[in-house]
Amino acid sequence: MRLTEARAAFDRRIAFPADRDAVLEAVGDERLEAPNGDDTTVAAVLERADATAFDSADELYDTLLGFVGDAFVGRKFYDDRGDQTAVDTEQQSF
Repeated sequence: MRLTEARAAFDRRIAFPADRDAVLEAVGDERLEAPNGDDTTVAAVLERADATAFDSADELYDTLLGFVGDAFVGRKFYDDRGDQTAVDTEQQSF
């Protein structure tokens, strides 16, 4: 599943509040499709987190977002604002 679909899947498949074991049993083997690299599973991501219980699908999803790898991040260090670092305050008359 795509990461954007995970929150709705958690809401449908897990009764909250839920402990880590219940989450892993329900969705631990779910494959998360990474847009920029190797896919992973919910269990592999949660392995990096310290959380042992989740009060809601939102809390589980937020935890997941915090621990996914670089493969789920867009272009790193990309800035679409250009490379202007100073503002030209000099006025010109035409």
